[in-house]
This record gives sequence, structure tokens and C-alpha cells, in this order.
Amino acid sequence: MGFRHRDFPDHVCLLKKSLYGLKQAPRAWYQRFTDYVISLGFRQSRCDNSLFIYQHGTDTAYLLIYVDDIIFTASSTHLRCHIMESLSSEFAMKDLGPLSYFLGISVTRTGDRMFLSQSTYTRDIVERAHMQSCNPVATPVDTNPKLSTDSGPVFDDPTLYRSLAGALQYLTFTRPDITYAVQQICMHMHAPRIDHWNAFKRIIRYLKGTSHYGLSLGRSSTSTLLAYTDADWAGCPDTRRSTSGYCVYIGTNLISWSSKRQSTVSRSSAEAEYRGIANVVAELSWLRNLLLELHRPTSRASIVYCDNLSSIYLSGNPVQHQRTKHIELDIHFVREQVHRGKVRILHVPSRFQIADIFTKGLPRLLFEDFRSSLSIRPPPASTAGV
Repeated sequence: MGFRHRDFPDHVCLLKKSLYGLKQAPRAWYQRFTDYVISLGFRQSRCDNSLFIYQHGTDTAYLLIYVDDIIFTASSTHLRCHIMESLSSEFAMKDLGPLSYFLGISVTRTGDRMFLSQSTYTRDIVERAHMQSCNPVATPVDTNPKLSTDSGPVFDDPTLYRSLAGALQYLTFTRPDITYAVQQICMHMHAPRIDHWNAFKRIIRYLKGTSHYGLSLGRSSTSTLLAYTDADWAGCPDTRRSTSGYCVYIGTNLISWSSKRQSTVSRSSAEAEYRGIANVVAELSWLRNLLLELHRPTSRASIVYCDNLSSIYLSGNPVQHQRTKHIELDIHFVREQVHRGKVRILHVPSRFQIADIFTKGLPRLLFEDFRSSLSIRPPPASTAGV
């Protein structure tokens, strides 16, 4: 708009490359790419619009796209080369070989295991906070009660606080051990205080000593979905809302986790725990549908471990009580999944409730035990120098 050529006043510019710079560019590129891969025989996933699935007889291929970065895998070398040639003939692409780096995440293979790490990104965050010479700590958050909105004087650089908090959010993609701590500091981004900044610095000190840690994934003999869920009842000092957290495994591999303050106040610990169960059952339903689309369906019921007996009884008791009328939708949703045999809710002692790491600060020994259960560890010995 506003440009007129002196000799061709009725002409407009022909846009040759629309990937960057325009609001419509990402959608235009995504639609063009989608139309082409569908013409090759791929089917777009209903669970994740960025995932495309190719299934013809024994040939299987998966393609995952984020803007112009693509992960592609196939069941045979011939199929992979054929599809790559087709994509390269339509788009300017470069095959970077086996997956080693994607969206800032380093991928290291050792035997039949993969190690996902953001060690370089972690060190950059420590440098941006000007804490390269700080002393490391063993845990990212202390065991004291949660901070309130008006804890201490106002922090004098809220822009720095928000910038680093956003950086830490991206780091939780491979570091679920800091998910709860990051969730707590992000709740105060609108008006950070000195006490919030001190809690932030504790996370940085923890990362300083564990910057080389990452998420380990490996071959598993089973594809059963297993989840742990927990809630810290009325933990928020300002709103008295509860914090719920969960982690989901497929076999022995951690694939999903969350730490989030609940949207409403719970009137009892059982109610808070049950809302947490409903959240993780919803996640399990999505994962089961995704595995079905990937042609890897799971026939066994997904297991959910909870340490609150009242919540477990509610999931199987068809009788409606006066105290649970206001959470009726959650109750009916979970009961339906249990009745259909898709989910089983079982009890786990609090000592083995891994989801505690997503709802509260823990003592060092318990934190390290649960961190190990999440498969967060240093890199394999053969890649320690990479």
C-alpha cells in the first residue's frame, strides 16, 4: 500500500517468497505445504495439525512440521528417499541427516536410547541473568509456603524478569524437574516483587549446577500409558486455589507433564485431587487417540495413580452425593472412561507419588529421587564431552 511505479501506475508487486514478514505468511506456507503432502498420500492428524501420517500397506512415515523445520521418519530407507525426493522437487529443502538438533533441542543417540538436552540454552539463560559465578543449589525451589502477590518490595526491572521467565518456560520442554518452580514465578510476571526475583534466582542457581542434565528416552517393552497425578490443596495464599500436576509415561518413557493452578477454588482436598484426575484423564484420552492415528493403538487400560482414597472411590461410585454436585461434569467424565475400561484409578502411597514434584517444593533427597524417576539425568558417559 502506498507504492506506485511511475511508468506502471496500475501494477502491483509480485511476492516471490511469503514465509517471513507478513501476517498471512505462516498460514499461506502451511496451507501450501499441507496441500502438497496430502497429494503425496499423507493424512493430516486430527490430534495435532502439524503431524502428517503416511500409511500404505507395510509402508509407514511420519512428518512433523514447525514453520520451516521438519522432522521426518519412515519405515524403510527406500520410502524415506522417495518422499524426500518428492518434497525436494516441490520445495527448496536440505536433508540434514539423522535427527541431532531441532528447535534448540540437542538430540544425542547412544545405542537404543536418545538424550534430549538444552544445555547451551541453559547456560545462555544463566549468562543473561548475570549469575555465571553463583553457587549451585540442590533443588530449584524451597519447601516454604508459596509466595503471595505482594511479597516484598517491587522489583525494579520487570522487563528482565518477564524475559527470563519466558526463556525458562521453553526450557521446561526437556527439564520437567523445574516445571513447578517456573510455574510459580510465571504467576507474578505482571508485577514481580523482590521475593519473586529471589525465587527466580534460586532456579538459576539450580540450573547452574545441572545445566548438562536432560531427558532420557529409550526402547520400552510395553506401550501402556501410565500417569501420576497430585494436587496441593488451597496452596495459593492469595486465591486459595489448588495447584495440580501430573506426569504421563508410555512404557518407561516420560512423554507429558504439567503443573498448573486450578481455575476454581476447591472446597476439600478430595475435590482438588479429583479435578487433577480429570485433567490427566483428558490428557490420556488425547494420547490414546494420537496413538490410534499413528497406527500404534494401546489395548490396555491407562493407569492413573493418585494418593487420595476419596478421589479414587468417587471415580467408581455411581452414587451422587450432595458434596460433589458442583463438580458433576468432572465426575461423569472420569467415571465414563473408567466404565468403558479406558482408564483405571489406583492408589499409590505418598512416598512414591512422583507427581509431588509438580505441586510443591520437596526436600533434597525426595526431589532427587523423583527427578531420577522422570529420567532427568546427566548425559551418557560416551557423550559427556559433546
